[in-house]
Amino acid sequence: MRYFITLSYDGTRYHGWQIQPNGISVQGELQRGLSLLLRQNVTVTGAGRTDTGVHARMMMAHFDIDTPIDGQQLAYKLNKLLPHDIAIQDVRLVPDDLHARFSATSRTYHYYIHTVKSPFLRQYSCELHYPLDFELMNQAGTMMLEYEDFGAFCKSHADVKTTLCHVTHAQWHQTGEHEWYFEITANRFLRNMVRAVVGTMIEVGRGRLTLDDFRRVIEGKRRSDAGESMPGNALFLERIEYPQ
Repeated sequence: MRYFITLSYDGTRYHGWQIQPNGISVQGELQRGLSLLLRQNVTVTGAGRTDTGVHARMMMAHFDIDTPIDGQQLAYKLNKLLPHDIAIQDVRLVPDDLHARFSATSRTYHYYIHTVKSPFLRQYSCELHYPLDFELMNQAGTMMLEYEDFGAFCKSHADVKTTLCHVTHAQWHQTGEHEWYFEITANRFLRNMVRAVVGTMIEVGRGRLTLDDFRRVIEGKRRSDAGESMPGNALFLERIEYPQ
């Protein structure tokens, strides 16, 4: 039997979602909790990977077990057992062929920035102190919808079989006088892709790259041509969609 877990986490303390040999991970904490409560070794498969320090308002994962369980009770017990920065919203039985990673049809990330010093935003938003042209940055986002190969925004030497992604939305939104977030949705993301995209868009917003330059970066498919990778603390995995 296959069960899906819906969870959220603050990634500040973690070396990402995936189990690491020399650091704590969200996947590792979840597997330990499940194995203890279910009294057997449990392997958890996530919908994707988040990097060190990156957060998730919504992560999906699945695990398989031979005997039926009460999902509501398991969610309650997991929340009692897991650290304060991991929260379980739901555990439910799903068809055996539904896969947390491969069945997902889209993923949405938000990257937050603020342009005035704030003691309350610093942990979950990137502080920038130069003027940005968000209209130009949104034109760069629209340009991304014309392409499918985003090798320019993939971490160098990443072990990926393809750099093709179908981006359906890429836009900046203003939430306050000095606060913005970038929203991007795609069927899949490359390692470090969102932070590299944001870093390159910042160069456009500062006037260091033109829109034609941005296009050349995408078409060149070289990570060295793109902007720097932005800090992970301002990045959130917001939403994952599955077939109804």
